[in-house]
This record gives sequence, structure tokens and C-alpha cells, in this order.
Amino acid sequence: MKELSKGYNIVGLSQGTLIGRGIIEFCEGAPQVNNFISIGGPQAGIASVPHSSVASIAAVRAIANNIIKAGIYSEYAQNQFAPSGYAKIPENIKGYLKSCKFLPKLNNERPNDRNPAYKKRFSSLKNLVLIMSENDTVITPKESSWFGFYEDGSTNNILPPRKTKLYVEDWIGLKALDKAGRVKFIKIGGTHIEVSDADMKKYVVPFLHNKWRRLAEAEYGGDETVNTTNSNGVEESNKLGIINEKM
Repeated sequence: MKELSKGYNIVGLSQGTLIGRGIIEFCEGAPQVNNFISIGGPQAGIASVPHSSVASIAAVRAIANNIIKAGIYSEYAQNQFAPSGYAKIPENIKGYLKSCKFLPKLNNERPNDRNPAYKKRFSSLKNLVLIMSENDTVITPKESSWFGFYEDGSTNNILPPRKTKLYVEDWIGLKALDKAGRVKFIKIGGTHIEVSDADMKKYVVPFLHNKWRRLAEAEYGGDETVNTTNSNGVEESNKLGIINEKM
């Protein structure tokens, strides 16, 4: 497409972020994706269905969780239930790697089936923006929005993204992007994909179209310092350097 010849940007919400990443990794010969913004995306998977405080729905959730743990990797579930494609049950990693149809491929997790092209395409991003909501109960654990996840075998301990095998062994190029300073780990308030106008302008707009970038620059200034959080959960100040860079 002529309109995308200079590249384009993707903003994804929730499971839509996985579709966006699939476009980046799987589409051979596709136009370059410059900036990928993931808002509340289950990048490392989900270990349970969404939480609800409503008793009747909570009961349904409990039943669904039992189905997930017992048969989420069945052929029927994989073909009929979209979240099954990124459900990663820590107590059943063997079943996940063998039968889950989508996320193990997207994350290059299968030892004998890793595709270097996926890593090459993903690590070609100019910027990867990973936005996690502090009170997210839909993505379990919420750290999955940053590629963090439970240790294999139990849900007792959550590994920060830089401690996961996906990062350490760099299966998809996340480590390469991070070492190049192209990954932004951002934590915001609110619940799942609840993003305020102010946060949208500060963390998303600067990575989009030049015109919107100039509007953000006019409101916040090119030297605007924002509070982000690194992948170990430590708050730090960063410049919105993209404002002063060519997209």
C-alpha cells in the first residue's frame, strides 16, 4: 500500500494487542510498523479468566476457571474460545506448549520451532510502548502487560519481564529492543484499558502521526519529563524523546 510505504503505527487494546503483534511478526513483506503501543495487552498470557465482584458472575468465573484448567487446550476450546489462544496455565506448561495454538507461536516459545523471522520483525520497531494498569484484574497477572508472568509450575511468584526466559534468551527480540532503549514500561492508574485523556496525550499521542506529535509538543513541550516505571517496578523519570525524533 502506497499510503503505508513509509511505515505506520499500531495501537492495540487488550487482546487486540496480540493481533497487532501478530501483524508485526507474521506478515512477511508487509509495510514497516514503526511504533507499537500496547494498552493492557496479555503479552505473556493470562492464567485465569477476568475477575468480577458480582456474586453470580463470580460463580460463572469459577466454573470457567475450572474449564480452563481442565480443558483449555482441547481442540474444541482452542477453536471456539478466543482467550484459550493466550491462556497460559503455569501448572500445565507442557500442555500449553503442545496444544495452545496462538501465543506459543507468537512468543517463539517452542524450543524446536522458533522462527528467527519473528524476532527480526519485532526487533525492528522504533518504539515499543507497554502500558499496564495498576488496578487491572482482567489480565492475570497484570504484569503480563509488560511481558512479566508467573514462574512455571505455580502462581506464587511473578517474574518481572527482564527475569523471564523470553527476555533472557531473547526469543522475540524484546531484550534487543530494551537494550537499544526502545522499550517504554509505563504504569498508569485505573482498571483494565482505562486510560485518561491526560495519559493518552502523554504516553500514546507522541508516538503517532506527526501532526498529533506537534500538538503534544505544544501542550507538554519537547523536554517534557514523564514518570514511567521500569520493568522491575521502580519509578523513574524519562524524557518523551520521541517528540524530538523523526517518526
